[in-house]
Amino acid sequence: MLELLPTKGKLLIADPSLNDQAFGRSVILLTEHNENGSVGFILNKPLGFSLQDLLPEVNFDSEVYNGGPVEQDSLYFVHKVPELIPDSVEISNGIYWGGDFNIVKELINSGKISSDSIKFFLGYSGWSAKQLLNELKEDSWLISKQAGDKSLFMLKAKTLWKNQMNSLGGKYKLWANAPFDPSLN
Repeated sequence: MLELLPTKGKLLIADPSLNDQAFGRSVILLTEHNENGSVGFILNKPLGFSLQDLLPEVNFDSEVYNGGPVEQDSLYFVHKVPELIPDSVEISNGIYWGGDFNIVKELINSGKISSDSIKFFLGYSGWSAKQLLNELKEDSWLISKQAGDKSLFMLKAKTLWKNQMNSLGGKYKLWANAPFDPSLN
């Protein structure tokens, strides 16, 4: 029986046993979960380039993250400034998904939006109906007891999974410092 159910705004944490190139040691913000499926964005897998590298017309040095393996040629964003970005959809606790991207570009170029207010992702993580529930039953994922909030924009990608493991306590604290592939230790 699942201790916590996945809901919009929760963080999915890859179980230490999940040995998957795309999702190993991932922390994912669930932006949608319903009977049709689930959608989320990986918060801790930077791609090593900025938004300006993708869109030279945008004067923004903010890092772009790998949101997941689905539609990796599409750009997505989450933010905490719905008053500035029309057509945003609330995820939870002051975090929003999407909105009018033309306005986002104008806000960026005019300096009215900063990198601590918005995160960009190439691709997303998606699950069909009941797929995520099955993966949770197989212990591929853990669900954080805390819902995502505005503080997500301040978290360091490099230590996010480790910090989530430590916050879970117990046996998970042991995994926090373990190498990704223990056979290489």
